[in-house]
Amino acid sequence: MEYKLKNYATDFIGQIVDVKIDRPLNSKHPKHGFLYKLNYGFIPNTNAPDGEGIDAYIIGINEPVSQYTGKCIAVIHRTNDDDDKLVVVPEDGVDISDEDIKNATKFQEQFFESEIIR
Repeated sequence: MEYKLKNYATDFIGQIVDVKIDRPLNSKHPKHGFLYKLNYGFIPNTNAPDGEGIDAYIIGINEPVSQYTGKCIAVIHRTNDDDDKLVVVPEDGVDISDEDIKNATKFQEQFFESEIIR
């Protein structure tokens, strides 16, 4: 898919997205050493404020994958950092609360202040 027209992470809410996974479930962060408790990657052909592709957490897939197509249901907007994260679930629509999103992403998001945007 081509995403170059999308400029903000919130543009993806409700959209089906292709995610390239560069940190699969249970892999270690290259600098900080913590384990990724979710598949984590980015949307190719996008540009986040940090100069990289827009990042995405995959919730609802319990095995490591290298790519994933799913539905963006929310954005974790970091209020003390410029690197928002998409929350992507299976296309058939997993019903997940904001609290469940916070718990699933706490392994990394605990270091930041954020709000969930739907």
